[in-house]
Amino acid sequence: MKKFSKRVVLASASPRRREILTDMGVEFEIQPSDIDESRIKAASPRLLTRKLAVAKAEAADVSGATVIGADTVVVLGGKVYGKPHTKDNAVRMLGELCGRWHTVYTGVCVICDNEKICFTVRSKVKLKALGKEEIARYVEDANPLDKAGAYGIQDGRVVEKYRGSYTNIVGLPKEKLASVLARIGVTNGNC
Repeated sequence: MKKFSKRVVLASASPRRREILTDMGVEFEIQPSDIDESRIKAASPRLLTRKLAVAKAEAADVSGATVIGADTVVVLGGKVYGKPHTKDNAVRMLGELCGRWHTVYTGVCVICDNEKICFTVRSKVKLKALGKEEIARYVEDANPLDKAGAYGIQDGRVVEKYRGSYTNIVGLPKEKLASVLARIGVTNGNC
């Protein structure tokens, strides 16, 4: 396998993705992608996250660097929940998700020049059974408009339990990404 550049660019403005990469010890630059996510369609949530991750990575205008693009969605009963656009939308999403198991998919694409490695990680999450007032208070306090499914596991307030990768639920599956970055020579494998 071809070695990728050790110069890493994260094609995301997400503070959570930046924190995960920093925790991994990866030095990187940030170049958020500006794509219209609503125009990208796919036959399944897994494929959707992968296509979105590819589009984000490809949108970064950086040659000769290893670019990481990622996208996360929440899925319940075949319905895909992205980021809410309003507080009312966040309240509605949480009302549908609370007290129920759902799936979180994060697609990741690592590109360097014409080489591309893409993968998707799946985790399961169950939110606490919250009442309308608790949901409204959470949305007001946590301001979850930039989070898929309108919640963040890292704040410790609404998630009852989960199965799978914690960092996948946050938005960037650290374990799988560390393995890929080591395999392509971007890191030394100590992430």
